[in-house]
Amino acid sequence: MKNTFAIIILAITVSALAFSGASGKQTASDPPEQVSFSTQDGGLIYAHLYGKGDRGVVLAHGGRFTKESWEKQAQLLVKAGFRVLAIDFRGRGQSRGGARTNPNDNGERFDVLAAVRYLRQNGANTVSVVGASFGGWAAADASVEAKPGEIDRLVLLAHSPIKKPEQIKGRKLFIVCRDDANEAGLRLPRIREQYEKAPDPKELVILEGSAHAQFIFATDQGERLMTEILRFLSKP
Repeated sequence: MKNTFAIIILAITVSALAFSGASGKQTASDPPEQVSFSTQDGGLIYAHLYGKGDRGVVLAHGGRFTKESWEKQAQLLVKAGFRVLAIDFRGRGQSRGGARTNPNDNGERFDVLAAVRYLRQNGANTVSVVGASFGGWAAADASVEAKPGEIDRLVLLAHSPIKKPEQIKGRKLFIVCRDDANEAGLRLPRIREQYEKAPDPKELVILEGSAHAQFIFATDQGERLMTEILRFLSKP
């Protein structure tokens, strides 16, 4: 009953914020601050930093997006009390990677780890990561490589599968649309397989429709998606 009530409250909050934004009223926090930080392989990552507080969230975009694509979701997270860091992966915007020692390893997980460590070094007591599609793959790989407790919670939004899902750390929320598919077929069976191999604690949420990752926010499932993310990140 308590969980149902909490979900209803979060849904009302998301609806109210979305409506006030559509009406032209100022709902955003202050404009984001552009920051940059180094990665462990010598890269340099640029990001937008929103809000304040000691609960950090890293937003890791999908392959067709950049850090700016998260603006609306970042503002909703700030309203819920989070400090948000939306990154540009290496090769996007001004971000760049370090020297490549392995031609098969682009090192995107280092970008996520650098963002997590930036938030912790700047006052965050907890840090969660929301990764979409390609960004979810990088976030999951970062979790495997992270120190225990470094990434507290992980939202994998229709993520590309990783090789070692059984080593993903922290609390995990897997989200995918039922009919989301690519040239290899439906993504749900592959994501369910990743979910089943991942250790507890974990959740799997299946939304209706065929939209992929961040594209879900522009559909009739967008409000529920944001509600599920807020619920997962906010619960004790």
